[in-house]
Amino acid sequence: MRNQCLHGYVIHARKYKERSHIIHFFSQEYGRIDGVVRQALPPLFQPVVLYASGKSELKTFNQLEIDHQPIFLQGEAYFCGFYLNELLLKLCPLEDALIQLYQQYHCTIDALQYLHKNSQDKNYLKQSLRQFEYVLLKELGYDIDFSVDHLGQPLIEQAHYQFFVDQGFVQSNLNQSFQGKDLLSLLSFPTVSLTNVQLLILGRLYRQMISHLLGDRPLKSRQLWLQYYQNQH
Repeated sequence: MRNQCLHGYVIHARKYKERSHIIHFFSQEYGRIDGVVRQALPPLFQPVVLYASGKSELKTFNQLEIDHQPIFLQGEAYFCGFYLNELLLKLCPLEDALIQLYQQYHCTIDALQYLHKNSQDKNYLKQSLRQFEYVLLKELGYDIDFSVDHLGQPLIEQAHYQFFVDQGFVQSNLNQSFQGKDLLSLLSFPTVSLTNVQLLILGRLYRQMISHLLGDRPLKSRQLWLQYYQNQH
């Protein structure tokens, strides 16, 4: 790679030597890509243009500039953005272009900056996050099929199911199981908005899948978000 123009977002940065930083960049062209930069860093959640060079996994970045209008996330929106960035950093492979995920990240960040204007819509934030998680898991090859069980048989509306990441839906009478009719109602996602109950079910399923993919790596953003929420209440 030589002086390659990249469009994207800085999702994490850390100090490197005296005057440099290592930044993890989520780009439209190459997905997540890492590099060293020796200039002032742009704020998080700002669309950025930069130039990358190098043959190793750690590139050299230069000429960073904010692209388009600045985006400002505050309060709850900021912690949600931090959550998105942490998922990208911990789950996305290096230099693997994920075009749909990049587009969804851009749309979600854009939606988060208007969170305060949609405070009366209690599902606005949940809907935005579930849509991002849907595309993330789909791009990583972990899309959920809400039409069949682990044996490939159609889900039964009156039956109850447990979900296993490595199997799918398995019939169960245990507490905390999902009813078939509720799972079948999720077939329309993400083309239509979901009810609060549907969003809660989807949130449980996606949390289970993401925790499985993370393994023993906890999400710091969840801890910070919880602390913020407790302080606000």
